[in-house]
Amino acid sequence: MADCMQEWPEPVVRVQAVAESGLAAIPRCYVKPPRDRPAAQHLATAASAGGDVLHEPLDTSIPVIDLGELVAAAADEGRMSQIMEAVAAACRELGFFQVVNHGVAPELMRAAREAWRGFFRLPITAKQQYANLPRTYEGYGSRVGVQKGGPLDWGDYYFLHLAPEAGKSPDKYWPTNPAICKDVSEEYGREVIRLCELLMKVMSASLGLEATRFHEVFGGSECGVCLRANYYPRCPQPDLTLGLSAHSDPGVLTVLLADEHVRGLQVRRADGEWVTVQSARHDAFIVNVGDQIQILSNSVYKSVEHRVMVNAKEERISLALFYNPRGDVPIAPAPETVTPERPALYPPMTFDEYRAYIRKYGPRGKAQLEGAKHGQGS
Repeated sequence: MADCMQEWPEPVVRVQAVAESGLAAIPRCYVKPPRDRPAAQHLATAASAGGDVLHEPLDTSIPVIDLGELVAAAADEGRMSQIMEAVAAACRELGFFQVVNHGVAPELMRAAREAWRGFFRLPITAKQQYANLPRTYEGYGSRVGVQKGGPLDWGDYYFLHLAPEAGKSPDKYWPTNPAICKDVSEEYGREVIRLCELLMKVMSASLGLEATRFHEVFGGSECGVCLRANYYPRCPQPDLTLGLSAHSDPGVLTVLLADEHVRGLQVRRADGEWVTVQSARHDAFIVNVGDQIQILSNSVYKSVEHRVMVNAKEERISLALFYNPRGDVPIAPAPETVTPERPALYPPMTFDEYRAYIRKYGPRGKAQLEGAKHGQGS
């Protein structure tokens, strides 16, 4: 696998270039099978940035959790118990929740989002010097997966490593325009990492483990953190494609700063229904459980499929911060979650081994996690 992941299998075409070419019909490589396309009512909801045209269940099943007292260390025992149960219920039932009053300054959130908006609005020629390769994915990209002729998503992105210190992306991978991009992104990353560490304590304790257990098992100070800035250009046929195909995230936690105006993120509920997510506030984060927490919790907590729709009228920007285990630490169900009635569902596997799948094949629902179960092959 290592050899095939050194270079892209064919020339990379920027989705922004396709979008700006004036084509009325999108190229076939972006067209999804009918079963994977967004329904018409989903597109109507996404197009309604003001939120006044809602034809489907939207946010009622995506809980919003106020962390203000927890961040300020002002929560009494009763309030702490309420927050823990709210997080635990979200992790068990949906795998997604929103957080407000989370300790990250709204001004910093806006600055980070606008810095990357500024980058993606540069001419493509100015961005090409940062073109990425599949061996690390760092830099400016337009595809995930190295299968020749594989289906593509309607989105460009920029991918960087923020932690640990020894694994941070070197300066050559950082754009110099906008000039504040690196500094504001690193400050933003430090603050969101603190939030991730706080959420892991709550999740660990709510599972009946020591509050520090998740952090320790996943690698402590050697945990990896990546930032992916996403750019979804306008699309002439949003009913035929997706900005990002359905998948669950391979890591521990994902913290998403969504576009403040344009909806696009969808989550698949347990009944199979796709639900469009609208941020509760412009300074809210959308948090989702990654596959590694599902593995460590022995499937008590669920990572859930999600995808991104695109829009005919509006471009969309989002920032996803991925909190991941140290790459060489085997992750398996915690002994406390294993009983004779509920045996361990997953064998030990390192994150480096686990994420090689998505880096080779691209997003494919939950096929990887299901395939990792005991007796299911690989």
